[in-house]
Amino acid sequence: VQLVESGGGLVQPGGSQKLSCVVSGSIFSILDMAWHRQAPGKQRELVATIVGYGSTVYANSVQGRFTISRDNAKNSVYLQMTDLKPEDTAVYYCSARVVTRDGSRDFYWGQGTQVTVSS
Repeated sequence: VQLVESGGGLVQPGGSQKLSCVVSGSIFSILDMAWHRQAPGKQRELVATIVGYGSTVYANSVQGRFTISRDNAKNSVYLQMTDLKPEDTAVYYCSARVVTRDGSRDFYWGQGTQVTVSS
């Protein structure tokens, strides 16, 4: 199973950016999916989570500015980020809890994509 993120880059404060993550491999089903971030010198933190039926949870720091969504047909999860702030600068990672075709259930990480918010 592989997770590949895309959509990172440089964005000005107040701007918007959309991250995408595609899950591929021997997938039977994908349970919860999430976005995390890690800023330099800080621990990785959970940004947003979405479960299979669409329920979402957000970190207080991004509530009202970020929106997580998923497309089950495409095995994909997205993070729409608006009103970006310099403190949102971080490497963003997607994660997925996957049931594989052999029946095992494991947690997987993507490789990360850099988001830099700066003027």
